[in-house]
Amino acid sequence: MADQDNLGFSPEALKERYRIEREKRLRPDGNAQFHDLSGEFAHFDADPYAEPGFTRDPITRETETLIVGGGFGGMFAGARLHQAGIDDYLIVEKAGDFGGTWYWNRYPGAACDVEAYIYMPMLEELGVMPTERYAKGPEIFAHCQRIGHHFDLYSHALFQTRITSAIWDDKSNRWSIETDRGDKIAARFLIIAGGMLHKAKLPNLPGLNSFEGHAFHTGRWDYEYTGGTPLTALDKLGDKRVAVIGTGATSIQVVPPVGRAAKHLYVFQRTPSSVSRRDNRPTDPAWWNSLKPGWQAERIANFGAIVSGVKTEEDMIQDGWTWAYSDEAQDYANDPVGAFERRQIADYGKMEAVRNRCDEIVEDKATAEALKPWYNLHCKRPCFHDEYLQTFNRPNVTLVDTGGKGVERITPKGVVVDGKEYEVDCIIFASGYELTTEYTGRMGFNPVGRGGVSLKDAWSEGAETLFGLHARGFPNMMMYSTVQGGFSVNVPQVLIEQSAHTAHVIKHALENDVEVVEPTEQAQNDWLQVILSHVMARATIMAECTPGAYNNEGAADIKMAKNAAFMGGTPAFIEILKDWREKGDLAGLELHKGKAAAEA
Repeated sequence: MADQDNLGFSPEALKERYRIEREKRLRPDGNAQFHDLSGEFAHFDADPYAEPGFTRDPITRETETLIVGGGFGGMFAGARLHQAGIDDYLIVEKAGDFGGTWYWNRYPGAACDVEAYIYMPMLEELGVMPTERYAKGPEIFAHCQRIGHHFDLYSHALFQTRITSAIWDDKSNRWSIETDRGDKIAARFLIIAGGMLHKAKLPNLPGLNSFEGHAFHTGRWDYEYTGGTPLTALDKLGDKRVAVIGTGATSIQVVPPVGRAAKHLYVFQRTPSSVSRRDNRPTDPAWWNSLKPGWQAERIANFGAIVSGVKTEEDMIQDGWTWAYSDEAQDYANDPVGAFERRQIADYGKMEAVRNRCDEIVEDKATAEALKPWYNLHCKRPCFHDEYLQTFNRPNVTLVDTGGKGVERITPKGVVVDGKEYEVDCIIFASGYELTTEYTGRMGFNPVGRGGVSLKDAWSEGAETLFGLHARGFPNMMMYSTVQGGFSVNVPQVLIEQSAHTAHVIKHALENDVEVVEPTEQAQNDWLQVILSHVMARATIMAECTPGAYNNEGAADIKMAKNAAFMGGTPAFIEILKDWREKGDLAGLELHKGKAAAEA
């Protein structure tokens, strides 16, 4: 055991405190505690940024590839096809422009929490220097548009359009796709790049629709009501009492600008986030101009290795993320028990530093205590900000800690916690996005493969894929997803690799007259064992975590384990895909030509 006398804390006491805090937050409904954004709640999902009343004539056509989604994943898919000399593709996107996360999340304070030099893709390729280390939302959105123009993606895009059905036709070896615009499209390949953070979570609170004030979700920010812009003061909130419900990664960024603007701000908290220093600063042009060719790929790889627990000779990034993961690399092979203990002790120490920061910054002792997170650092996405904790020192800002229970109900006049009503004029839901819910529900449509079997039914007991990209029974369909796919805190790194993979497969098929690509059952079974081996290694850690997006709100089961992302680290996932492509034999995929495909 570690020498507890030198630690400054008791591991046993912290373990017990974590258990108590977790149990306060456990609830039987799991993800069912959130509303589906349809029917009477559809307005929470409406697009406030797109051209109102947009119409166009429906199209009927064939295409080699249809890409679902216009975020980074969909843009990379199109860009890599373009680079491979394949220009017969369409991109269907429900929003009014490219951008994905950065189209929807235009709330004040929105910025990347991974440094822009590695988060914003293709900086070298496009000759772009971010203005600051953690670029703001508008700058990232503009970069998405820049990528769209550079690769001529706009000429391939159908915006403000949703897929309503996608059915595999064995006779034509094509996907028959229909949209809410009346389009009928036959596609040889279907790439689903719907992203992770686009379907908002809305708490299923009693009385939600009874509220007589104004309400919206952070992912659909209403500047007509608040005034201002993502970068300027919210000048219409000066006489408003505002409630922000939620204290996750979005709230960390929203609370400071709302706190500065509102007459009074109430922040309703179920579980506090860990909030460390961000240390944002303008980009130094001299440093930027000193970078050597290939710097971005090298920097991305370095960050991906560190946050995956891989030992590196140098930390190129030196930010909150690499600090958070600096003790992840342990000698598990030679001493698994000792390595696990050392990792846990290091985690306790880091979280003690996070909690001490609350005492150092927040003046009111009771508020500081309530803002302290009691769980392992990676149970929830770590947050980094230089103004969030300070905002609770403002006289017009009140933290309403719910003791882990959450908001009790909504009334016509406000929000109730523990029997007390807080009267407000506006409720802003900073309640996050769906991450571990049903994949087809998040995508908004349910692909139907061979024999009329839908993806939802095929995965009723858990996903079956190869690399999280291919699924047997769903020919020529490829998915960019965390369901058995790669995962990184720097999301674009994985998407770049997945897009290279799909472009490779499609190019091979087109050059070799391959009509149908489909994984074998054995390949899927082998990949599932890889997924489960890593999940089981983390099962104890996740089982002890406070409920949240990472562990299905505490409702873990075997289906969740089968649907988990590859947890062996980003570098390992990327290496698996690269090695597979370099071998050139497309191992694990069945390739069929012409009529043989329909008979397979």
